[in-house]
Amino acid sequence: MRRRRRINPPEAELDITSFMNLMIVLVPVLLLSLVFSQVRILNLQLPVAAQAANDPNDEPKVLELVISQTGFDLNYPAGILLKKFDKTPKGYQFANLSIYLQDLKLTFQQNKQDKSDIVLLLAPDIDYQTIVSTMDTVRSFKAVVAANLVDAELFPQISLGDAPEVITVKAETPLGGKP
Repeated sequence: MRRRRRINPPEAELDITSFMNLMIVLVPVLLLSLVFSQVRILNLQLPVAAQAANDPNDEPKVLELVISQTGFDLNYPAGILLKKFDKTPKGYQFANLSIYLQDLKLTFQQNKQDKSDIVLLLAPDIDYQTIVSTMDTVRSFKAVVAANLVDAELFPQISLGDAPEVITVKAETPLGGKP
């Protein structure tokens, strides 16, 4: 009986040249068309009151914005009401706040005051989106410069704090008598 001997064909080499050419073209195209998610970081500052301890002779005037469920209260100096923005059925008045802050910034600049800090005082029941929208409103505004829309600076140094509690006064008669 005769044995048949198989002749093994020579092993084929892998030719990956066309695959590599495809990858060289495809990877940059995919990277260029990819929308990168943007992560924005909101920088917060330490409260201005802590800085006042360094120089007791020069007490800084603090610009405060109290955010509550009824709207915004803008105080300058701290605790003295400058402007009130009531909440409407449509929500908070971010546009009116921005316009007023732009005028206030211009007033500071005309008086040669370099004011770039603001303290946001938050009521405990304020939602996160309102806080972020308020921070965006007080930080900058859209302005047209040389036919380009740019972000103009308002008060970029933002500090956070708790809003003061509203004190309700009970009606009492003198000497502890019944009302």
